Amino acid sequence: MTLKLRKLSYPLGAEVCEIDVARPISESAFGEIYRAFLDHGILLFRNQNISREQHIEFSRRFGELDRHDSLPRDRHPDYPELLRVTNRQNSDGSPSDSRYTGRSWHSDMSFTTQPSLGSLLRAWAVPEVGGDTLFANMYLAYETLSPGMQKLIEPLYGIQLAGTRKINDPKSGVPRLEEQKRINPPVAQPVVRVHPETGRKALYIGDKVKRFDGMTEEESAPLIQYLVRHATRPEFVYRHQWRANDILLWDNRCTMHQALGDFDETQLRELERTTVLGTPSGYVVAAA
Repeated sequence: MTLKLRKLSYPLGAEVCEIDVARPISESAFGEIYRAFLDHGILLFRNQNISREQHIEFSRRFGELDRHDSLPRDRHPDYPELLRVTNRQNSDGSPSDSRYTGRSWHSDMSFTTQPSLGSLLRAWAVPEVGGDTLFANMYLAYETLSPGMQKLIEPLYGIQLAGTRKINDPKSGVPRLEEQKRINPPVAQPVVRVHPETGRKALYIGDKVKRFDGMTEEESAPLIQYLVRHATRPEFVYRHQWRANDILLWDNRCTMHQALGDFDETQLRELERTTVLGTPSGYVVAAA
């Protein structure tokens, strides 16, 4: 089999054409898919009208799946391997806990000591326009820094915090943020990570980083802001416009992403994500 790919943008991403993930995929064919995943950072599978069980089964080809114990409010009640991202109201009429998921720049599960290898997000329903997701190539972000800046940040560890989600409703948001702080203590992650499979260095930063270990927030802020701003320059970013039955797979070890709220929130936006566990990284710190 020769995999048919279509590039999505200059910095990263490719669409895998003429593949139905619900059908059996041979080891050799899956090897081509995995190689493309490492090469492009993002893979798009369009028109995948599959069940939740098939979504989970395909995702397991990439590794062990997280059961999302660190995000108990967001996981599917019947499928702990699935994390819900939806503005659909809860059964009691209250707002969805995950309606503002991902509205800041981040890499999935960076606030744990086993950050995600990859994520597979399936779109069930999308608004008429908007609700896009931005992705940044963190290889390019690191490689385009000056040698002096690379040397400066090489030994730094950024303290990653859970519970940093942008929530427009403080009344419902505050208890959730406090819960996240209890479940997920602050974790320090290297600002520069070496990808365990490609060997390339990538910047590992985002809006969940509030300070560097051994430094104050005030001291850390200018450098954090610069690095995030640098990493999200337009030439490093791909903007994904969702369609129903899209599956988007991305490598959290060399990309970060941000969901946009640029849509009519009276229209349904509903997606579900599996999360592939990665290699251990970082360490728990006593206080943020």
